[in-house]
Amino acid sequence: MSKMLINGQWTDALNGETHPVFNPANGQVVDTVPAASRADVDLAVKAAQAALPGWADVSPDERAALIRQGLHQVAAQAKEIAALLTAEQGKPAFEAQSEVQHFLHGMEFYAGLASKLRGAQVPLPPALGKHAYGLVLKRPVGVCAGIVPWNFPLTLMGTKVGPALMAGNPILIKPARTTPLATLKIIGLLNEAGLPPGVLQCLTGAGSVVGESLVTHPAVRRVALTGSSETGRRVMQIAGADFKRITLELGGSDPCIVCPDANLKRALSGVVVGRYWNAGQQCLAIKRLYVFAEVYDAFVEGLLERVGSYRLGDGATRPEKPFIRMGPLHSAQQRAEVEGQLADAVARGAKVLIGGQRPNERALKDGHFFEPAVVLDVPADSRLATEEVFGPVLPIWKVKALDEAIEKANGSPWGLGSSIWTQNLSWANRAIREIEAGVTWVNQIHYGYDELPFGGVKASGLGHEHGPEAVEYYLERKGAVFGGLDWE
Repeated sequence: MSKMLINGQWTDALNGETHPVFNPANGQVVDTVPAASRADVDLAVKAAQAALPGWADVSPDERAALIRQGLHQVAAQAKEIAALLTAEQGKPAFEAQSEVQHFLHGMEFYAGLASKLRGAQVPLPPALGKHAYGLVLKRPVGVCAGIVPWNFPLTLMGTKVGPALMAGNPILIKPARTTPLATLKIIGLLNEAGLPPGVLQCLTGAGSVVGESLVTHPAVRRVALTGSSETGRRVMQIAGADFKRITLELGGSDPCIVCPDANLKRALSGVVVGRYWNAGQQCLAIKRLYVFAEVYDAFVEGLLERVGSYRLGDGATRPEKPFIRMGPLHSAQQRAEVEGQLADAVARGAKVLIGGQRPNERALKDGHFFEPAVVLDVPADSRLATEEVFGPVLPIWKVKALDEAIEKANGSPWGLGSSIWTQNLSWANRAIREIEAGVTWVNQIHYGYDELPFGGVKASGLGHEHGPEAVEYYLERKGAVFGGLDWE
């Protein structure tokens, strides 16, 4: 049985309770982890409070050096960590390996920012003194909490741990109940590399207990959540009463526009990866596709060929060449949700061109598998069009002009990501300006880059992760005024 990490020590829950972690490909138990209670949260927060002054006093270069020592250990065990991620989450091995590398890249990026944070000097009115000036200082905001979802548990843990630690804050990570194992492994390695006890901790258990306890704890001053819009609303409600600093990276229903002048081969590759990576279980996945009439038939034909190359199976196995592995959906509940959304569209007249069923193979019966689907003629008021679809189903609509495409793209309560495929610079600039989304990719796959700020508008969230801007959310600003002194 695995343990959670509190104050630099591997530990069980104080109440002795545990819960199993299942492999979504076969239903087997991978491991068992503690089910923490409010008492465990209190213990961990006290450890973080005790660690805060010392960690804030560590120089930025020293913080970065400690993190890099841990990253070396993570890189040395990358294959083992990726295999653990596949077992608990379900994604294919090559996708899990990619996620570990993305985590390492992001953490190295934040380590590089540690000594590059800047304040400011501000001239003040001469009434305060001829040479009066002010300083803007930056200091750690305090004890932080990071709540991480199950779809990309390592990447999305790193976008919280990196900025928090580099800004001088201790942080407590609460992984999803179903995917704590690879997270525990990495956090353990970072601690073993020399982080002071209490600086980086990990609590496992239910979100309704551990997550809410962290968000409402009076000593936790900063909360970063990646999750559903519903969960984000709940966090805003319970964190707002204590004026906590929060960022929310929530759901999305990303539109993609394919124009008649697009490089169709590249656009097809981008759409396939953008929709079907991780079995479509991505906040920033392409979930609504708008294709110009001039290239509609050719694009749909090419898309069907590529989607037909997927083969369902355990993520730890490889299909025969040239086929591509797609793992299971993460849970039975997740698969049922996607099935219901697709069934609603079909009942309203939509046409499924490929996939959209549970596989018949006996070897896959114990997993949460679902065939990747392409769907046409989807009614605009169906669940497949109006809800976030967290699975491998792609609805496609034919459009006649960019005005129509942008109008339809904006017809959603979400605004996380968006994309356009075109060689027309004017069209690309219009999409960047007019699509209501936190990010617009031009001739690129939907992907979160550590170097650029990432966040949504509307129901897709509040604030940003990634980029130098992310560290600013973990710092508070203090003004200092110098005046009335004899400088002569």
